[in-house]
Amino acid sequence: MPSELLQLETGDRATTDLTEAVRRFCRGRGDGVCVVFVPHATAGLAVMELGSGSEADLAELLSRLLPRDDRYVHCHGSPGHGADHLLPVLLGPSLSVPVADGEPLLGTWQSVVLVDLNRDNRRRQVRLTFLGDR
Repeated sequence: MPSELLQLETGDRATTDLTEAVRRFCRGRGDGVCVVFVPHATAGLAVMELGSGSEADLAELLSRLLPRDDRYVHCHGSPGHGADHLLPVLLGPSLSVPVADGEPLLGTWQSVVLVDLNRDNRRRQVRLTFLGDR
């Protein structure tokens, strides 16, 4: 089964758009499913609309749900790092995107997004795997 490992630098962004990378990976592969997986304990994946203010809304939601302070038992690293380890509980480490004729079947406003609030590690990997008929 075809697989590709993306190497990313997330910088100061909480969200990184993976949609074009997913499209490129699926191109020419026929019908199937693209599995997107992030092998990190402090990052997650989402399908969401980008560019409409949703990124700021997501950041605000996550700051309410996972405050960056010293309340966490898991407390090494920068302040609030324990929250980073809870993010994948809310936004899972993998998602599946159906693919038809080599094209991800995303809705008009849907993007595949890596969500990463971890200030201690901005180097990330994302694994794309295609399960299909070719």
